[in-house]
Amino acid sequence: MNFKITSLVALLAFADAAPVKEDVAQVSEDNEVAEHRGRSLFPILIKCAFHGCSATGPRARSAARSPSGKEIVMSASEANIVKGPVKALEMLALNDDLNTVVMSNDMCTRRNAMARAAGLAAGLALSAVNAPGFAAETKMVKMGSDSGQLVFVPDEIKICKGDTVTWVNNKGGPHNVVFDEEAIPSGVSVESISMDGQLGDEGETFSKTFNTAGDYSYYCEPHRGAGMNAQLIVS
Repeated sequence: MNFKITSLVALLAFADAAPVKEDVAQVSEDNEVAEHRGRSLFPILIKCAFHGCSATGPRARSAARSPSGKEIVMSASEANIVKGPVKALEMLALNDDLNTVVMSNDMCTRRNAMARAAGLAAGLALSAVNAPGFAAETKMVKMGSDSGQLVFVPDEIKICKGDTVTWVNNKGGPHNVVFDEEAIPSGVSVESISMDGQLGDEGETFSKTFNTAGDYSYYCEPHRGAGMNAQLIVS
């Protein structure tokens, strides 16, 4: 997905470099004060959600403070990440996704949150970015190296649940993709993810979407004896 989110990326770059602290903050909204325990890495987004960010007037420049206490001053074009009218719920969701991108140690969690944040920043509705498969990706695996070696390239890939792998017949065919029934997650049918036939022509493809996390081992049946084996890790 190609979204013009320069400000979003800049904000993330700062937050990724800033230390994160647990704190207790007092949040005041229309004279109602409530205690909130947790992190607030992107307070500017919360402010825009409730008060709006204007390109002119007293809010032409908005200030936020990082967890380290350093003040960040952003222009209206930077602060008003989502163009046009913004629902508070979507702005809060954007704020939550940005925090997840910074805080999570899990690659797939971070990637999915970043995709949702990018979608919201581009003006998509909350229902759209929460739809199954919104953040899904497709990864390519060559069957046979460019020099004609009988290998999968790469021979190990890591994907997230919901992602698709596309195998491309490259060199040295025919090839196929057969999963080892002793080396796939429990409950997954080997027939449902393996190829029925073989790919003979260069450029032919086979694609499969994986929704069950775990480690998968597979091989090319005609060239298994030559060591044409590979691993797939689904998180």
